Amino acid sequence: MFSPFDLPPGILLLVTDQLSSPADFVLHHSLIDHLKGTRSSAKSTSITANPKKPKVIVLAVSEDLARWKSIASKSNVHLDQQGSAFVFVNVLQRVPPPNNVSPTEPVLRPILDTVVSALGADEEMDTLVIVDDLAVLEWLGFSVPDIIRFVRALYAACRKAGATLLIRQHVLTPPSTDPLVDDLFRHLRQICTYHVEVLPLASGRSGAVSGQVALHTGPGVPRGGVKLLSRTAALQYKLTDGGAVFFERGTGAGVL
Repeated sequence: MFSPFDLPPGILLLVTDQLSSPADFVLHHSLIDHLKGTRSSAKSTSITANPKKPKVIVLAVSEDLARWKSIASKSNVHLDQQGSAFVFVNVLQRVPPPNNVSPTEPVLRPILDTVVSALGADEEMDTLVIVDDLAVLEWLGFSVPDIIRFVRALYAACRKAGATLLIRQHVLTPPSTDPLVDDLFRHLRQICTYHVEVLPLASGRSGAVSGQVALHTGPGVPRGGVKLLSRTAALQYKLTDGGAVFFERGTGAGVL
């Protein structure tokens, strides 16, 4: 999942970004690759008569369906034609922001129920669940404990179904080079399997380089099998009309 990193299925992938280096391309690239079967075919090690078909569930807070369709169509993936293989959930249409009234049940429960239903409807599907994004929920007034409970329940449902969970979290950027660490990010960092960190260049964006991407492992995940990239060894990328082109620092030569 998410080339150029060779990540296994069934994980919780945390993707963080900053205002000056948005990770939109990671989410869209992951959706497109998954629906095209890129990850499944790359990871397949056995011959099977009926391989699992790809499915993507998007829980959207930041972007509307039209934008997802527009970007996918540039890669010849037409979401209108995917049928049950693509499920789009507008989170704020299903669950409006809190109004200071104490809820009688978890406020994000309707979203969880929708995902559980979609996961159970096609048990033989290879499913990717994308959450975009949790930071906006917090900014709109959803409490951190409610969001954390939702994430834990969602991840449990994904593990039970063998699905992969990708979560984007915006981080605030102070005047220094390191992002601020808040309670929600700290919790996500503790439960994730891998953490993709999309970062701006220290020198600022240029025409040749849009930003850089580092890959970290979550706590308790054994090292080995996946090549990790620290900030000092991060891959650089350039955004193009066809997506992102990745290259090693200082080379300017595409590696993907």
